[in-house]
Amino acid sequence: MKKDEVGHNFLARLGKTRLRPGGRRATEWLIEHGKFTSESKVLEVACNMATTAIGLAKQYGCHITGIDLDEQALIKAEANIRRHNLQDKINVSRANATKLPFADNSFDVVINEAMLTMLPLEAKRKAIGEYFRVLKPGGVLLTHDVMLTRDEDPEMLERLRHAINISVTPLSQHNWLDLFRECGFARCESIHDRMTLLSPKGMIYDEGVSGTLKIVRNALKKQNFPTFKKMFKLFNDPQQRLNFIAVASYKSE
Repeated sequence: MKKDEVGHNFLARLGKTRLRPGGRRATEWLIEHGKFTSESKVLEVACNMATTAIGLAKQYGCHITGIDLDEQALIKAEANIRRHNLQDKINVSRANATKLPFADNSFDVVINEAMLTMLPLEAKRKAIGEYFRVLKPGGVLLTHDVMLTRDEDPEMLERLRHAINISVTPLSQHNWLDLFRECGFARCESIHDRMTLLSPKGMIYDEGVSGTLKIVRNALKKQNFPTFKKMFKLFNDPQQRLNFIAVASYKSE
């Protein structure tokens, strides 16, 4: 792992295309709750390489606006969008989640996966407040993040931050749900379960057999193996102190 390389960039370098704690399963649950149609106006915050946006555009034909702060991720996203010939359905740009450059009531759906965990609590509130603002009445916010199975677990937080090389603040289930309600959402539905990001079964489901073998080959290289081993052990913790949580939060009509 390169010095100061954050965990999701490390995994992307190994060949991981699904960089979410609950993998495709959590994303698919969110999509089921998005009630997408060809007329849906969608904002994806932290769109990364546009994997989810491309899937939505192909499945529903809706228009998706993607934003991210990582310019390298946006370059990869634009290349992926061109490769799938979806330039008329997806556009991406650099923007900050805590100060969205969009008018009130602009989107039917806002999607934000695996980003809120990385923000301090007050920044979480600002971002969620922005998502609420740009959603139309009756719109839905779809989020997918890391969840602590205990309200307080400083030892696990320290291990997580050390493993992925970034300061993160995941919350427990009820603290996540309370936060969305505090920010104005009238109703929340959620699922949670063990993380699948680096579980063998989850990797095969997310990446396929050939994709998983590619990741494992890269992970076993001398320069990568110590970091991969540390992350693998943490994310497959038998005590399940880390889970994923997927939440659908609804704005009143």
